[in-house]
Amino acid sequence: MTTPQFLPPAGARIAIVGGCGGMGQALVAAARQARLRVAVLDLPRSLEQSPPPAGVLALPCDVSDEAAIASAFAALEAAWSGLDTLVNLAGYTGEQILIQDQSVAEWDAITDCCLRGCFLIARAALPLLARGEKPSIVLVSSTFGHRVVHRGYAAYAAAKAGVVSLGKALATECAPGVRVNVVSPGVFRTAFLEGGTGRPVRQSGIDMDSFQQRVPLARLGEPEEMVGPILFLAGPAASYMTGQVLHVNGGIWAP
Repeated sequence: MTTPQFLPPAGARIAIVGGCGGMGQALVAAARQARLRVAVLDLPRSLEQSPPPAGVLALPCDVSDEAAIASAFAALEAAWSGLDTLVNLAGYTGEQILIQDQSVAEWDAITDCCLRGCFLIARAALPLLARGEKPSIVLVSSTFGHRVVHRGYAAYAAAKAGVVSLGKALATECAPGVRVNVVSPGVFRTAFLEGGTGRPVRQSGIDMDSFQQRVPLARLGEPEEMVGPILFLAGPAASYMTGQVLHVNGGIWAP
């Protein structure tokens, strides 16, 4: 038996949606170090504030805008013709608002980004993945999608729970050609805690000092600690995994 290869092979094409955020930047850096071909799809203002490094294909894309997604994937197809891995990190929580106080517009904005956008991105990517080499999708949910202990994040929690079910549905529908798995991170030390890259600073939020005291590993996650789980699921060592959920949360919750 040979030692398994844990990373996608050099030259593999990976599209990272939300690649300008903290986790996204860490993933882009690791993918480039592994000599993968990298494309970043993100909000225009995120690409301006945190431009990807040279050599990375940067494509403006608002995941709540169907036309913008179509345009981004048309450009990706023109550049690469196919795709080997899709990673979708896009999402944000919005302000901490109880359901009874939340407007329909606020609810829709969060769920459109976190869940509807996840569907639209996957649908747009599938024709390119069909032309890929051992293609895979990695969707990013959240511990909030499994365990809701903080008040005021119902829209985000509901959407991220939907991402888990969407991932399992895609795994069933796309088998055996495309593997689909989900990573559910806990709380990580990124700009996401303040509202997200390219988004207004959030005025409300969780007391992080108090939260850390309840994490068995006694700290928040660092963005680089998401890279290994994502690239593992995208790589050949996970070739018999599909429809699975990998939890990366410092032990704050275990299924």
